[in-house]
Amino acid sequence: MSYLDKLLEGVFVEWKSLEELGVFYGGLTGKSKSDFADGNAKFITYMNVFSNISVNTDIATFVKIGENERQNKVEYGDVLFTSSSETPEECGMSSVMTTKTDEEFYLNSFCFGYRLNDKNLFLPDFLKYLFRDNKIRKLISQTANGVTRYNVSKARFAKISIPIPPLEIQQKIVAILDTFSELTAELTAELTAELTARKQQYSYYREALLSFEEGEVEWKSLGEVGELIRGNGLPKSDFTETGVPAIHYGQIYTYYGTHTTATKSFVSPETAKKLRKVNTGDVVITNTSENLEDVGKSVVYLGKETAVTGGHATIFKPSERIIGKFFAYYTQTSMFAKKKAKYAKGTKVIDVSANDLAKIIFPVPPVEEQKRIVSILDKFDTLTNSISEGLPKEIGLRQKQYEYYRDMLLTFPKDNLEI
Repeated sequence: MSYLDKLLEGVFVEWKSLEELGVFYGGLTGKSKSDFADGNAKFITYMNVFSNISVNTDIATFVKIGENERQNKVEYGDVLFTSSSETPEECGMSSVMTTKTDEEFYLNSFCFGYRLNDKNLFLPDFLKYLFRDNKIRKLISQTANGVTRYNVSKARFAKISIPIPPLEIQQKIVAILDTFSELTAELTAELTAELTARKQQYSYYREALLSFEEGEVEWKSLGEVGELIRGNGLPKSDFTETGVPAIHYGQIYTYYGTHTTATKSFVSPETAKKLRKVNTGDVVITNTSENLEDVGKSVVYLGKETAVTGGHATIFKPSERIIGKFFAYYTQTSMFAKKKAKYAKGTKVIDVSANDLAKIIFPVPPVEEQKRIVSILDKFDTLTNSISEGLPKEIGLRQKQYEYYRDMLLTFPKDNLEI
C-alpha cells in the first residue's frame, strides 16, 4: 500500500464539481495608468497568480477602487485563476488567498476568482496544492479555447470535479507537502547559488581568455574574416511541424545557447526556397531587439542539414581564419557590447545593421589558439547552460521529484476524471 492508501484506509472521499461547491467571480476592468498612481486597495495581477502558489499582502500593488467595484473583493480561502494566455497550459494557473487580513484585495481583468459556498470543506493550504496538481492542471487547460490567444471557458471549468477528503487528511497532506516544499526550495536555492557562482566564474574566464592587447594578436573587422548576409522574411506563421530546419531571430535570445545541432522550428521546402541558407559552421546573429543586450547575440549552427533564417538576423559565414564558435563567444563579452553600442540605432526597437556589424573590430588569434580557447569555454558553457547536463538539470530533477510526490499525495480514488 502507498502512503496515501494507508492514510485513506477506511475513509470515504467524496467528489463534487466546482459548480456544486462554489461560485466564480471576475476581475476588475477598465483600469488606466492613473488608477495605479494613487491606489486605495491591493491589486493582484496575472503574474502574481501565475508565479505564486499562494498570494499575500506582500506581492500585490495598489489600485484605485470605486465604491461600485467593491463587490468582487478577494476573500481568505478564495482560489484565483489566470483566465487568458498565449498557451492553454498557462490558462487557469492558480493561486490561493491563504492570508487572513483586513486589507482589501482585487483581481485584474486577466484573472477570475472562485469562492466556496462552504469554506469549512477545505483548508486554503490544501487547495493551493490541489489546483497545482498535474492531473487537475491538465483538466483545467482543456477548458481553454483559442488560436493565438487562449481563454478559459468558465462553463466547462465549472464541470471539473475535485476530491473532498476530511480536514484531518488535508492537514496531514499539507504538513508533508509544506515540508517537502521547504526542502526543495532550500536545495534549489543552494543549486541556484552554485549555478550563479559558476556563471560568474564562466564570465570571468571568458572575459580573460578573449582579452588581448594591441600587437598581441591580429585585429580584423568582421567583414575581413568572413561574409555577412542579411536574412529576409520568416514570420512565425510560416513555421511547420516538420520540414527544413529554421532559426528565427527571436529564438536566438530566448531559446538557443552558444551553438546548436538542431533547430526548434521548421518551414516547408517551398518557404525555404525564399529564405537565406545557413550551413554547418555558420553563425546567425540578431540585428534587432527591444534592448541593446540582445542585439548582436549569436548562435553557431552545427547541424548536418542546411537550415534557413529570416529577417532581423544576419548570417556570418566565417573564412578559414576564424572559428565560428570563437566569434560567438566573443559576442558575449563586455568588449563586444561596447563596440556594438556605437552602431546601435533606435529607441523602442534597437537595430545594428549587417553593414555596421561588418565594421566591428575584434581579435583574431591563430586558429590553434582559437581552438584552445573554445575548448575551455565549451566546458564552462556545458556546465552552466546545458539543459541536459550540469546544475540546471539537477535543479530540474529536484522540481520534478517534488511534483511527483505532490501528485502522488493528491491522487484520490475516482473512476473518471473527465470533464
